[in-house]
Amino acid sequence: MTSVLYDVPGPRAIARNRIIGIVTVLVVAGVLGFILWRLIETGQFTAIKWSAFTYTNVWVQIGLAMWATVSAFAVAAVGALALGFLLALGRLSDHAWVRWPAGAVVEVFRAIPVLVFMFLLYFGLPAIGIRMVPFWAVVIALIAYNGSVLAEVFRAGVESLPNGQSEAGYALGLRKSGVMRLILLPQAIRAMLPVIIAQLVVTLKDTALGFIITYEELLFYARFLGSRSEFGSPIVPATIVIGLIYIAMCLLLSYFASLAEKQLRRSPKARAAAEAIAPLLHETTDTELIVAQDAEDRRGRP
Repeated sequence: MTSVLYDVPGPRAIARNRIIGIVTVLVVAGVLGFILWRLIETGQFTAIKWSAFTYTNVWVQIGLAMWATVSAFAVAAVGALALGFLLALGRLSDHAWVRWPAGAVVEVFRAIPVLVFMFLLYFGLPAIGIRMVPFWAVVIALIAYNGSVLAEVFRAGVESLPNGQSEAGYALGLRKSGVMRLILLPQAIRAMLPVIIAQLVVTLKDTALGFIITYEELLFYARFLGSRSEFGSPIVPATIVIGLIYIAMCLLLSYFASLAEKQLRRSPKARAAAEAIAPLLHETTDTELIVAQDAEDRRGRP
C-alpha cells in the first residue's frame, strides 16, 4: 500500500520501527540515569551546595546578571536586525558599487567568530589607544556577526518570492524602494520569521561569551558563585540554575515571536497589498499563457 507522499510501512517495518524506538528510549534513559547517579555520587545534591540559593542577595545578584544579559541582547538584537536590513538591501541593489561592498562586509563579518570579535574589541583596541567597556564589546560583536547572518536570511527570503510579485508592484507605479518596502519585505519577513527567531535565540545565548571579557552577565555570576568555597564550590548547581534561566528566556522569546507572527498575518496592510497585486498577478499569468500559446502556434505553422 502506498500514499501520495510515502510508502505505508508493512508489518515488518512497523515492528522494526517499534524496536528501534524502544531501544532509543532505553539508551536515552540509561544515559540520563548514569548522569543522575554520578551527580548523586559526587554530592552535587547535598544541602550545602544548594544553600547559596536560600539567600536573598544571591537572587538579587542573579537578577542583576539577568538584566545585564537581557540588555545586551536587546541592543544587539535591534542592531543586528537594522544592520541585516541595510546589508540585505545593499546586496539586492542594482548598482555594483553598492552590491559588492555590502557582499564583502557580509562575508567578512560572517567569517569572524563572535569571541574573536569580542577579543579584538576589548583587548585589541587598547593597543591603539581606544578603550571599550565590556558591554559595548559584547554588543558590537553580536551585531556584526548576527547582522551579517540576518542579511543573508532577508536576501534569501526576498529572492525566493516569485518574479510576478515585483512586476505587479512596478505595474502599480511603485519604484523599487516601494516594491521592496510594501510588497517584498513583508512577505519575506513572514516567510523567514522562524529562521530570524532562531538567529535571535543564538544571539541571546551568545551573550554568555561576554564572561570571558569580564562582562558581568549570567554565566559570569554562575562562575563566581560556583567558586565560593563556603557553599562547597557549587559549580554544578549554579550551572543548572543558570541553564534553566536561559531556557526560560529562550522559551519566552519564542512565545513573543509566535505572537508577532500571528499579528503579521492579521496585518491589514499586508492584506491590502496582497489584494491590490492579486489582479495584476492574474493578468500577468494570463498574458504569459497567451504569449506561450501564440509561440506554440507559430512553431506549428508550415
